[in-house]
Amino acid sequence: MTTSLLVAVDVGTGSARAGVLTPQGVLLGRAEQPIGMHRTDANHAEHDSEQIWQAVCAAVRDAMALAGARPEQVVGLGFDATCSLVIRDAQGRPLSVSTSGEDRWDTIVWLDHRALKEANECTRTGHEVLSYAGGVMSPEMEAPKLMWLKRHMPDTWARVGMMFDLADFLSWKATGSLARSQSTLTCKWTYLAHKTPPWQVDFLAQVGLEDLLDKAALPQTASPVGDDLGGLTAAAAADLGLTTACNVGAGLIDAHAGALGVLGAFTRDVDTIDRHLALIAGTSSCVMALSAEDRPTAGVWGPYFGAVLPGVWLNEGGQSATGALLDHLIRWHGAGGEPDARMHSDIAARIMQLRQRDGRALADRLHVLPDFHGNRSPLGDPFALGVISGLTLDSDFDSLCRLYWRACVAIALGVRHILETLNTRGYAIDTLHVTGGHTKNAVLMELYADATGCTVVESAAKDATLLGMAMVAATAAGLYSSLEEACAAMQQGGRSRVPDPAARPQFDKDYSIFLEMLRQRQLIDAMV
Repeated sequence: MTTSLLVAVDVGTGSARAGVLTPQGVLLGRAEQPIGMHRTDANHAEHDSEQIWQAVCAAVRDAMALAGARPEQVVGLGFDATCSLVIRDAQGRPLSVSTSGEDRWDTIVWLDHRALKEANECTRTGHEVLSYAGGVMSPEMEAPKLMWLKRHMPDTWARVGMMFDLADFLSWKATGSLARSQSTLTCKWTYLAHKTPPWQVDFLAQVGLEDLLDKAALPQTASPVGDDLGGLTAAAAADLGLTTACNVGAGLIDAHAGALGVLGAFTRDVDTIDRHLALIAGTSSCVMALSAEDRPTAGVWGPYFGAVLPGVWLNEGGQSATGALLDHLIRWHGAGGEPDARMHSDIAARIMQLRQRDGRALADRLHVLPDFHGNRSPLGDPFALGVISGLTLDSDFDSLCRLYWRACVAIALGVRHILETLNTRGYAIDTLHVTGGHTKNAVLMELYADATGCTVVESAAKDATLLGMAMVAATAAGLYSSLEEACAAMQQGGRSRVPDPAARPQFDKDYSIFLEMLRQRQLIDAMV
């Protein structure tokens, strides 16, 4: 076991990351490769899945080189990815999902909102599957996207022979297995893992997808997370720079891998795991709450059975644009520019200087509703719009910093809105476990504690999402007897930040205004 190593792959919106880890969860090498996105419309976004596979292979090879690892040392591999939808023909060749007609664009990106109309149709069915999707069908789920594809691209639909969530596509490329993960099917494909049978064929027929199971080559039963899907094919081993003795585990949606990485320490105490919330925060933000029983919550996806851990229920909330919102505001403001790491750092430093004079009351008449890409949770309203109240004619750098500060406050208050909604359903959340790009933003990390009143724990793992996938890889390789055992053995702990009691009055006031703005927006929308 001391010489065995694991490879974890995490495919996000803009890049593929790979890490080489020990069976104790220590990251030895990490590499990243960009992936492209094709946009023909504000609501259309596509990937090239072959380019993603090439990026994955390059990242794995680079990570292996950085770790000084030999191919024969790697015994397990796990893939997570965004919940993007890959379309292939019966021979496994790419099929276009793009209005451009190019077959290379065979993947609908998770954030694509082309299927808003179809999502509403799903919601209007009132079917039981909606009780396990927060009561509202999101356009980011696969069913409405598939409805759109069948209606608007019938030639593509006629040629379809396989359909995958992106994580399952990568497992198929690696092993040739058509197995699908319980994480992906349960969360995105209206598969009810707790029921027999799990596929609700009457719902599929209601929305015109009665041929989906055959068209997509979907299994009757999903594979539990961490299940061994088999060894790498010779072709995949050559592409990745590994060997056919490397076993691949049934993977996860990317945010769920992050949840596994930060909540793994609590897997042996399921009865109290409902005090802990995983916040996976980057371009968008996902919040993950686990419990021993199902807790349906309006506007929060799930409850999903076995989507992260066997036998455990998951509720998933989220904010569709958080890091993306801050980037947008920088580009939009006259004193902004390119939202690179240096720009964010300069803004954060100036905010700290301005707060030395004004404290937390900095720009306290400037208020933001951060729903610039809809409200995923807890309102479940993809049509919701962002609001800024309190603008002046100021256009200098300090005005950008004030707007950025108040947008960060709004993002943190949005998390508070989600966790308070979850707490009305039996959760008792008092601790946020944060991973992702936001851990590099000092302004947000302070606000996540002070604006929510929760203790914030930043994982000591160098990359908690890769750690979660290494737990999956270790389970598939047989290094541990179960995923729960792997989680307990490989978790890395973290650093805690407690909320400042002196901040409570300011953020309680801000939260009251936040809720009132939501109400006022609803009233105005009703007048239109």
